[in-house]
Amino acid sequence: MTEQTETSQRPVLVVDFGAQYAQLIARRVREAGVYSELVPHTATAAEIAAKNPIGIILSGGPSSVYEPGAPTLDPGVFDLGVPTLGICYGFQVMAQALGGVVANTGLREYGATDASIIRDESVLFDGQPADQNVWMSHGDQVSEPPAGFEVLARTGATPVAAFGNDARRMYGVQWHPEVKHSDHGQRIIENFLHKAAGLPADWNSGNVIAEQVDRIRAQVGSGRVLSALSGGVDSAVSTALVHKAVGDQLVAVFVDHGLLRKGEREQVEQDYVASTGVRLVTVDARETFLEALAGVSDPEQKRKIIGREFIRAFERVQRELVDEAKADGEPIRFLVQGTLYPDVVESGGGAGTANIKSHHNVGGLPEDLQFELVEPLRTLFKDEVRAIGRELGLPDVIVGRQPFPGPGLGIRIVGEVTADRLEILRDADAIAREELTKAGLDAEIWQCPVVLLADVRSVGVQGDGRTYGHPIVLRPVSSEDAMTADWTRLPYDVLSRISNRITNEVREVNRVVLDVTSKPPGTIEWE
Repeated sequence: MTEQTETSQRPVLVVDFGAQYAQLIARRVREAGVYSELVPHTATAAEIAAKNPIGIILSGGPSSVYEPGAPTLDPGVFDLGVPTLGICYGFQVMAQALGGVVANTGLREYGATDASIIRDESVLFDGQPADQNVWMSHGDQVSEPPAGFEVLARTGATPVAAFGNDARRMYGVQWHPEVKHSDHGQRIIENFLHKAAGLPADWNSGNVIAEQVDRIRAQVGSGRVLSALSGGVDSAVSTALVHKAVGDQLVAVFVDHGLLRKGEREQVEQDYVASTGVRLVTVDARETFLEALAGVSDPEQKRKIIGREFIRAFERVQRELVDEAKADGEPIRFLVQGTLYPDVVESGGGAGTANIKSHHNVGGLPEDLQFELVEPLRTLFKDEVRAIGRELGLPDVIVGRQPFPGPGLGIRIVGEVTADRLEILRDADAIAREELTKAGLDAEIWQCPVVLLADVRSVGVQGDGRTYGHPIVLRPVSSEDAMTADWTRLPYDVLSRISNRITNEVREVNRVVLDVTSKPPGTIEWE
C-alpha cells in the first residue's frame, strides 16, 4: 500500500494496473476539483476500505485479464458500495469480476476512433454528443456486459464500448477519457465524479493551504525548523507554506553545492528573501560535493551521493545553530523538503510502481537521517504547487520558473562531474536560457534541460582545424505535470542561434543536438 493520505479529504482512489497513464487519471480527477490518490491493484478490499474512499477508478494496463498471472483486483472491492469507473483494462477487470465476458475477438482499435453513445440518458454521458472521437488502445474487448449493466456506447469494432449500472453507480469505458485525444474525456470523468458519485468540486489551493498550515503546526509545535531552499518552485513554495504556519521558527538553508546554473545563488539570496522575509543561511559546500562525486559516473549513485551530502550540509547547519536553539529551549529536529507526488511515484513510492530514478529528496536520502521531515507538498502535482505559491503571494519570477532538479547540473552531465565540465555546461545552459527568453518562449515550454555528453566526443572543424569536442544536447519539453511530456517544436531560427552561440562561445563543444523523444519512453532528465 502507499503511505497514509496527507490530507483530511477522503480520496478518489485510482487503482493502478501498470498503466502508462495512471498518474494522468489522478491528475484529471484533481482538475475536476476532487482529491485523488494512486493505489496498487494488489491492495485488498480491506486496505482500500481503510482509506475511506469516495470513489474508485480502475486504470488501464498492458495485460489481458484472461491470461495467467494477469493483474487482478480483490473482488470484494466491488462490494464496498463505492462508486466505481473502469477504464480500458480496468473496464475489462470490472466486467470479468462481475460476471461479464472478456475475449480476444481478433478486432483491435488503436488511436482515434469514432464512438456512438446509445444511452445518452446515462449520467456518464450527460451533456455530450451522440457521436464523439475517442482514443482507443486495446486488443481484447467486453463481449457480454455483467448482469444488470446496460450497454452505453459502441464503436464499429466494439459493440460493448461502455456500460453502466446507475443503481450501483458503476460504469466502464473501453477508451481512455484521461487523454486529451478523447474529445469529451474530461467531461466523462467529471460526470462520474459529480453526477454519478455526487462529489463536490472542493479540492483547491485555498483549502490545501489551510489544511497544510494546521498539519504543519500540529507536527512542529514550538520546534525550530530548517528548510531546504534550492530556489526552485517546489522548495520555494514549501518554505513559504511552512513560514506561514510557524513564522520565525523557520530558518531557510540554501546549499550551494556547485551544481547550480549561472546566477542561481544570487537570485535565491536576493529575490526570495526580499519577497518573503524568511531568514536565510547560505552554505558553501562546493568542494565537499565535488570531492564526493569524484570518479562517479553512474546516475543512481550520483543522485544518492547528492542526497546524502545535502543532508550532511543541513546537519552542519543544525549543529552551528544548536546554541541558539538551546537558548530557545528547543532542538532543531525538523527539515522541510519540497517533495512532490511525481517525485514519490518515480522513486518507487507510488502505487506499486517501479523505481524509475531515485529523486535526491526521496530515494536518495541516507538511512541514518536524523531529521523529521516536513513535506507539505508530497501529495501535489507541479501546477497545483504553482497555484498554491501564487495564493501565498510569491512573485511570478519564482512561481513561474521552469523546473530545475535538486541534484542540479550533476545529473545533466553524462559522466563524471568535474569543475571543468560544470563550467562548460553552465556556459551552454546560460546561452540556451538567454535565447529562449529573448524569443519569448519561456511560457511555451515546461523545461529545457541542457545536457553535456561528457563521456562522448565527436570530430569537428573549427578555425580551419580539427577539433575533438563534446556534444551538447537540448531537451525542450512541453508537459502539464511532468508525468508525461512531449518535445517542444522550437522555431528553427531559435535553434540555429543557440547552436551557433554555443559552438562559438563555449570551449570544447563542437556539436549541438536536439532530443526529440517524448516521455515515455524517455524521462525528461537524461539521468
